[in-house]
Amino acid sequence: MNECIVTLKKGEGRLLKSGGAWIFDNEIESVMGEFNDGDIVTVRDFDAYPLGKGFINSRSKIRVRILSRDADAEINREFFKNRIKKAWEYRKRTVDTSSCRIIFGDADRMPGLVLDKYEDVLVMQPLALGMDVRKEMLAELAKEVLYEDGIKISAVYERSDAKEREKEGLERLKGFIGAEGQTDIIITENDIKYHVDIENGQKTGFFLDQKVNRKAIWKMAQGADVLDCFTHTGSFGLNAAKAGAKRVLSVDASESALETAGKNAELNRLSDIISYECADIFELLPLLVSKGVEYDLVILDPPAFAKSRNSVKNAQKGYREINKEGMLLTKDGGFLATCSCSRFMTEDLFAAAIRDAAKAAHVKLKQAYFGTQAPDHPILISDEESYYLKFYIFQVEKER
Repeated sequence: MNECIVTLKKGEGRLLKSGGAWIFDNEIESVMGEFNDGDIVTVRDFDAYPLGKGFINSRSKIRVRILSRDADAEINREFFKNRIKKAWEYRKRTVDTSSCRIIFGDADRMPGLVLDKYEDVLVMQPLALGMDVRKEMLAELAKEVLYEDGIKISAVYERSDAKEREKEGLERLKGFIGAEGQTDIIITENDIKYHVDIENGQKTGFFLDQKVNRKAIWKMAQGADVLDCFTHTGSFGLNAAKAGAKRVLSVDASESALETAGKNAELNRLSDIISYECADIFELLPLLVSKGVEYDLVILDPPAFAKSRNSVKNAQKGYREINKEGMLLTKDGGFLATCSCSRFMTEDLFAAAIRDAAKAAHVKLKQAYFGTQAPDHPILISDEESYYLKFYIFQVEKER
């Protein structure tokens, strides 16, 4: 098959030229040559200036995802192995790699691919067709890279059940790629053990992105009475208890998540410190406020309230409301840990919601910590899509 050339319209490709990796269907003037969806194509500007190579998908609004800015690059097995190796070397320099994200899509110049390591098991999530058609090769290459570093991977599990795949014309599925293994993995993070369900757990099984922020609450949790909201499988509550909290109440609306959280508490011998309650946080917090209950440390780790730009306004109301209640439940001089994991809720918008909440609660906030996602989920300065997690810890001073 001859080379396929994608030519942009004049004035288009602004995202690509500012550092992004996506070319949308309405930016393209012409496609010259034959191709199958998922194939590598060469991209040129309107004046024939070479812009790079990427894979094409006629079924997606994101028509081309750029892999290399070098239009002469050979996109082959060695190319992908080098990309995986560079991503792994970066993780070795920045995080604990016993369990970590190895590939974070565009941030690792592997658009449409997520690859997580849970001890000796890899979980792969191809979200774009170009990665999906190469998933068996990519799984083998990842195993090769790690084996060359002395790490033997026992199995690779595919979590291709994300709704996002439908935008690429892909079906949703999950299962092992190659040899089968266990789907209940025990990992260790911050000296705490967790059961990770790679088959049915959220995302790829565990939220690795909060690793650093979980450790950040340790000092504030010592000897504290803690309220842990949206606990999911219990990670923040476990960190608080491990750090020396006096008591922890961990709350979530999912009974199945709390069942796993309870197993995690037992695994770490912390069941005597942590109690669990299944409840709607939006109903529970006002009830606790009405009873005059207060805590030394309140933790708010909600799911993304803003899943699109159109939902930002309502999301701000949600963040403002739970943070106001969280502040009212925090003792004078106590601490509030709060976060947003939505990329549409920018740092400025989230900070504004917190300021409004503080005004409504009649409290003063003293910022003790600010964090983002862990380094294995790298933020690209040129790509705002890669920055999504904002995490604050404030000391709360009541206006008395």
